[in-house]
Amino acid sequence: MPGVDFLAHERIWFDKPRYDEAERRFYERKNGPAPPAQQDSGANSILQDIARARENIQKSLAGTAGSSSAEQGELLTRMKNLELENQSLHKVVEELRSALSKLESRVYILEKRPVTHAPAVNGTAPNKTPPAHPAKNKDEDQEEDDFDLFGSDDEVDEEAERIKEQRLQEYAAKKAKKPALIAKSSILLDVKPWDDETDMAKLEECVRSVKVDGLLWGASKLVPVGYGIKKLQINCVVEDDKVGTDLLEEEITKFEDYVQSVDVAAFNKI
Repeated sequence: MPGVDFLAHERIWFDKPRYDEAERRFYERKNGPAPPAQQDSGANSILQDIARARENIQKSLAGTAGSSSAEQGELLTRMKNLELENQSLHKVVEELRSALSKLESRVYILEKRPVTHAPAVNGTAPNKTPPAHPAKNKDEDQEEDDFDLFGSDDEVDEEAERIKEQRLQEYAAKKAKKPALIAKSSILLDVKPWDDETDMAKLEECVRSVKVDGLLWGASKLVPVGYGIKKLQINCVVEDDKVGTDLLEEEITKFEDYVQSVDVAAFNKI
């Protein structure tokens, strides 16, 4: 029997369940029977997890219930306060309505009530007769008859005319003392040279050498025109009654060696 001989040489523990049972009985005699929790540790761990989860859920529900009850209490107090305020406002509105209705009734009564005369003071009634006008004498009646409502316009009050003339003279003298306003203008001139070799410093000196009553020279600058040529742009303030643009152009163009032309770039009243 070669198969049986082969199994005899194999290291297989056929009696392991029997030995396990014997070991279990030995420990049961020594320590007592094992509790159900130790017999099925896997199921016990699941049950413990479930119990913990239930406990956590109960705790959370208890916490939310406590907080919700506190919030409900706060809401109730607020609602009560609002109700009290609403009641007080209703009372105020009712009082205002009653006062307004009383005022309306009084105004209506006063409007419908007839005008009454003043009561008697110290047993004497007020005098209802109008005050008597003083009697006019015959001289006053005669003067009124002589007064002509449609009198002639030639009759002028000499005193009023004299006062009028005096006031006109005073106004004229006061107006003459005031200094007259001088009309001035700001002029911007473009002075062009002959070519790019023209001495622009000398050109500006010639322009500023023009001295006229009512003329005041201002700032100046050189503005490129093209091909290396620059023009002189200069500002001046003039009195309109004394200096004009024609006069300026005429005086500046006298410097024929430096000035080709003069143009008015800007003209503004001051």
